[in-house]
Amino acid sequence: MSIDEIAPEALRLPARERALLAASLWEIVDDPYTLAADRSDEDALALALARDAELESGAVTPISHSDLMTRLRG
Repeated sequence: MSIDEIAPEALRLPARERALLAASLWEIVDDPYTLAADRSDEDALALALARDAELESGAVTPISHSDLMTRLRG
């Protein structure tokens, strides 16, 4: 099944069941980012510089917060 098939069905669930589904899904997601407090200053700076280089090189395209939220709600 694709997310396009699952999402509409999940949205029809009662609020409590949606919350339980969301919580169970969230538990299995591996967070690719650690909290800033978990990083050394050197690691945080290296990450910021790497992300800046991606933007400057055009490897990634920035989007606004409102565009991000629109895409997520898609």
